[in-house]
Amino acid sequence: MRDQLHRPIALDRTPKRIVSLVPSQTELLVDLGLEEAIVGITKFCVHPKHLLKSKISVGGTKQVHYDKIWELQPDIILCNKEENTKPMIAELEKIAPVHISDVNTFEDALELIHRYGALFEKEETAEQLAHDIMVKRNEFEAFVKDRPKKSVAYFIWKNPWMVAAKTTFINEMLKENGFYNYFGNQERYPEIALTTEQPESAELVFLSSEPFPFKDAHKAEVQAYFPNAAVHIVDGEMFSWYGSRLEKAFDYFKTLHQFPNP
Repeated sequence: MRDQLHRPIALDRTPKRIVSLVPSQTELLVDLGLEEAIVGITKFCVHPKHLLKSKISVGGTKQVHYDKIWELQPDIILCNKEENTKPMIAELEKIAPVHISDVNTFEDALELIHRYGALFEKEETAEQLAHDIMVKRNEFEAFVKDRPKKSVAYFIWKNPWMVAAKTTFINEMLKENGFYNYFGNQERYPEIALTTEQPESAELVFLSSEPFPFKDAHKAEVQAYFPNAAVHIVDGEMFSWYGSRLEKAFDYFKTLHQFPNP
């Protein structure tokens, strides 16, 4: 068994006690029928909502309580290359085998679903979930096929201003929508200096609900720099939560193409 970084995972049996340190992967485990096997989660694992009451929280995605994880005696710990740090991984591997996901594309997301299916002996459920997601994706492709290709600036943080650029899963979801990423010539999550009006304004500006909790009050701040753009708050989970969330994402994306022009 290997993870998405092609690292071998040493297991002598199917894991029955799981610690998940990535919210979207925790949701995926539940939808694969593995809720009972989950023993530890992060404070950000908010879907489904009852998990925070029924499971042990071991901290966040960047900082965890290693003693709590040790006490849970997990068979495996699920991490992500982007969400969890290398020093964390090194410490966690002293406790149990660590599986690291690396999801940057739609195909990567489907691959992770199948890998979890194999890892936890849920192949049929994983296959059905991947099929259902593909059905939604195909329906959405037909929906957006002849719609205008608009440019979008997607903000994820404030002070400093940060956006999602290329080689990110968010960028892939913008592509799925037929949007052009206004900052698509930059890498990952660059800081942006918004000091003057942008020379060529994006047509749409999306302020993500996470990780920074943008609200309607922030719209005016960004509008000053993109005077010709329509500024909207969007559900960040739909753009950045891979896994089973994708089954809901494409229906949500349809609503984005019904926004009025500025």
